[in-house]
Amino acid sequence: VKEIEPSLKKQLIISTVLMTVGIAIVSWIGLPSSFTIYNFGAQKVVKNWQLFLCVAVGLWAGLIIGFVTEYYTSNAYSPVQDVADSCRTGAATNVIFGLALGYKSVIIPIFAIAVSIFVSFSFAAMYGIAVAALGMLSTIATGLAIDAYGPISDNAGGIAEMAGMSHRIRERTDALDAAGNTTAAIGKGFAIGSAALVSLALFGAFVSRAGITTVDVLTPKVFIGLIVGAMLPYWFSA
Repeated sequence: VKEIEPSLKKQLIISTVLMTVGIAIVSWIGLPSSFTIYNFGAQKVVKNWQLFLCVAVGLWAGLIIGFVTEYYTSNAYSPVQDVADSCRTGAATNVIFGLALGYKSVIIPIFAIAVSIFVSFSFAAMYGIAVAALGMLSTIATGLAIDAYGPISDNAGGIAEMAGMSHRIRERTDALDAAGNTTAAIGKGFAIGSAALVSLALFGAFVSRAGITTVDVLTPKVFIGLIVGAMLPYWFSA
């Protein structure tokens, strides 16, 4: 049981390392040593190793987000154990503590995304941010594969219980399900991180195509759009 989660985590680490090597080879073979891109009309010379770093920073930022997500959602670490401990004093403390922990868990991922945006934009402007998002999503095949363990083993546990099988089978499927829930959260972390980068790249493409020079938050329409946009995820969740 103790080996389930580490083995799933190793898959993600191995795929990230292999992907880094793969991207380095593709950058070296497939790209010219230097090329010109346009940064909102201004020319910018980008070297192939800079573009490799843009993809790599997105890739490794994704792994950091995955590790932080695992730390906050796995029953092997103190945050989840503390939430379970807070159940002793009632439902209210459990809800408050769980919510606070959820809010706290976003700090490091936000910094990881911020660093990857800064580095990739410095090297290759908006194109750099777009390929950083591509880098973050490049291990998503492995991420989604290990994500699938949770629901499969959970359903298997339900079937075993309904079929009146031994309680030992249920213990095994529960252990797999717990690990699967953690990996599901890691997959969501990757998706959210890359979505932030992709939305920024899309916004940059829109701004340059539409020829907008300034975005003024004090303009009523812009500010209304901002607060309505921030509210939409809550509306959707509700």
